[in-house]
Amino acid sequence: MNAPNDNAVFVAVPSYNHAAFVEQCLHSIFRQTLPPAKLLVIDDGSKDDSVAVIEKTLKDAPFDAEFIARDNRGLSATLNEAISYADTSYFAYLGSDDLWLPNFLETQAALLGERKDAALAFSHVYVIDENGDIFDRTDNWTEFADGDFLPTLMTGGIFSSPGVLYRREFLGERPWNENSKLEDYELYLRLAAKHQFARNTDVLAAWRQHGRNTSDDFALMVDEWLAAQEKLRGELPYTDEEIAAFQTRLRYAAARHFNRTGSRRRAAKAMWANREGSSSLTEKALDAVRVAAPRRLFDAQRRRRKDAAKRRYGNIRELL
Repeated sequence: MNAPNDNAVFVAVPSYNHAAFVEQCLHSIFRQTLPPAKLLVIDDGSKDDSVAVIEKTLKDAPFDAEFIARDNRGLSATLNEAISYADTSYFAYLGSDDLWLPNFLETQAALLGERKDAALAFSHVYVIDENGDIFDRTDNWTEFADGDFLPTLMTGGIFSSPGVLYRREFLGERPWNENSKLEDYELYLRLAAKHQFARNTDVLAAWRQHGRNTSDDFALMVDEWLAAQEKLRGELPYTDEEIAAFQTRLRYAAARHFNRTGSRRRAAKAMWANREGSSSLTEKALDAVRVAAPRRLFDAQRRRRKDAAKRRYGNIRELL
């Protein structure tokens, strides 16, 4: 790999079956106040019109851009392919259905320039639907930790990938585990065990949700989190007892998500089995009330909050 260029960013877009969204994704990169040194788009075997849309859109790229279309290999393999081309100080990837606000690269590169000990910078993101309507933002959920992010990761706290800019030298070669169903978590664990993470409290990107997140999907995610922790146990700066305590807290937090997605029985069982992962008796009591509440009331309240958020925040197009 060549010597990195100061403050230069290599940007990758892994594309897969997002013909309806990829043009807007690419235009959000074209509008960056800090243009990338290079843009590489890799279509991972899309079965829709993504390739035609990408080829047409890249004709208007205001900087060096390359396109690779090939058979499907999976997201992690696509990211490992992309990183092999990156010879810049910083690396970022943007999913083909997600978006960056115009100052994303400039702001995150400046933050990493100040935080020499940080392996990555992450920001908060808007959560948008298939129409681009903003129905939430991650700073409504949590502030996240700054600096030592490992304890947060160990209990299932994780930021959204569109808000991340990596320091290239800390990634090495083929950093993504191609056998994992979650492309980022294991990498985050490995990086956080050795390096700081720089938090940006601004909202700088948009994460699109256009499918249903089921409790079965989330259960698989929790299993992947736990598997990654076991795989890296020897690299983590914790005793076996400390890891066990983190995992109990993670499973208790997962039970709350099971309740939100309608799996009351699964939620109640997981909460009871991992009750020591609760932070207080008050938390346990509130969670018990939520599990017992009628489902129709819970769903109605979620719909009201989502509709109110859309009216308050508007459409992401207004911010691009």
